[in-house]
Amino acid sequence: MKKWLTVFIMAIVLASVAGCGQGGKEPDKQGSEGSSKEKMTINMMTVSYAGGGWPEDHPVIKEINKKMNIEFKVQWVPSDTYPQKLNVMAASNEFPDVFFIQEAEFNKWRDKGIFMDVKPELDKYPNLSVFPEDGMAIMNPKDKYYGFPYYVTDTRDTLAIRQDWLDKLKLNTPTTVEEFYEVAKAFATQDPDDNGIADTSGFSFSVVNNKFSQIEPLMGAFGLANEWYEEDGQLIPMQVQAEELKAFAEYMNKAYREGVLDKDFMSNKLKDSVAKLEAGKTGIAMVVTNEFFNNTLPTLKKLTPDAELVQLFPPKGPTGIQATQTLLMTNKIVINNKLDAAKKQRILELLDYLVSDEGYDLIKHGLEGVHYKKENDDKYVKLENFDKDRPQLLSTWFFRRFDPGIQIRKWDDQEYANNIKTIIANNEKYRLKNPAEGLASETFNKKGAGLQQKWMETMSKVIVGQLPLTAVDDAVAAWKRDGGDEIIKEINEQYQLLK
Repeated sequence: MKKWLTVFIMAIVLASVAGCGQGGKEPDKQGSEGSSKEKMTINMMTVSYAGGGWPEDHPVIKEINKKMNIEFKVQWVPSDTYPQKLNVMAASNEFPDVFFIQEAEFNKWRDKGIFMDVKPELDKYPNLSVFPEDGMAIMNPKDKYYGFPYYVTDTRDTLAIRQDWLDKLKLNTPTTVEEFYEVAKAFATQDPDDNGIADTSGFSFSVVNNKFSQIEPLMGAFGLANEWYEEDGQLIPMQVQAEELKAFAEYMNKAYREGVLDKDFMSNKLKDSVAKLEAGKTGIAMVVTNEFFNNTLPTLKKLTPDAELVQLFPPKGPTGIQATQTLLMTNKIVINNKLDAAKKQRILELLDYLVSDEGYDLIKHGLEGVHYKKENDDKYVKLENFDKDRPQLLSTWFFRRFDPGIQIRKWDDQEYANNIKTIIANNEKYRLKNPAEGLASETFNKKGAGLQQKWMETMSKVIVGQLPLTAVDDAVAAWKRDGGDEIIKEINEQYQLLK
């Protein structure tokens, strides 16, 4: 008996040492119910965009299959039909094993037992357990994590300004909304491109889905919320901020009348304002940070080789506010709750691997020797197969770390990488979050689009001078009367429920 006890105790000690030796880099497979010795098929579904997804024999899928001892079946669904696809699956209760889901569908099914609550399992998975609590909690009831957030760099976009135009006109970089206006006016009236034609404007933006877009730092400067703000424990929407809206509209109306604002802003599509910056037609625009140095600036330099763009910090408003509105992080990666325990654990192992050091390197850069190579001086070189195979699609369209450098590759120029990180870090200082991020309202689902359209029609007419400034008060009153008050009530009920 003593000999048997000694052997048993030694076995426990050795198992503990082996477990501690794994650290936090690789998934802990030994303690899960779905042992990696058993081969298992895992069906995954996510959105796809231009170019579509991968074939079944893609080298990254093969590597994942070998590493995790699974048969990884990926279904890529075009983004414009993705919600319909999910709704068809919901009708027959036949969801994939693990899948990407957008805000509306997640909120619709969150409390119906469809998604696995992963919170009790996180301690087993070192790379999943380090996801920030606030990111995991978004849109979830208290003490529940129905899946994982699809990370977005929420301070990704930045204002950019033509430094060469500032230099030519002997102007300083603007720091306030008043200085912003004067600089933009000079860009519109003092021929900064030196072509002898009055063909430039100071700045541009667009109206997309009846929302102001690419002008968020100016909106924030006038005290407007990023959709919603909290006051005395209650959430209040931007659409009812009458005084702030009037100050913003008055500023924009003056810019429109004096030719400082692009006259075509109402007909602009989402990317038109940056396209006009790239074409030398405007001097200030919002730019996607990851495209700043590898797309926007090179495009501009093809036209004007001496052109220079620099980041413009959000200008200070009348009360000193500086704000860059954050992008929403309301999409999720969820696990089908009706799966057996072994398969759920195997999927968690897979997700944990994808954000481990080894797995994340694979889904961000591809396979060494196939998609990139390492040279003698510890530098990396991208190979032709990277652009052909697009091995990064899992990290861009499905699942990734909370990584602001998600689109920076190991072979990128270090100066470029540092510039991207610097811009994002600068924006972080002025982050304006939306406290209602991901909250649902039945009235909003039914009436929100119509309310927003009418509200925006009035705001736009005020900006272009077709209605007086007092019409803003009418827009606020109509929004509240025709359904907005009910939306506020329902959003606050959700807010209290999920706090």
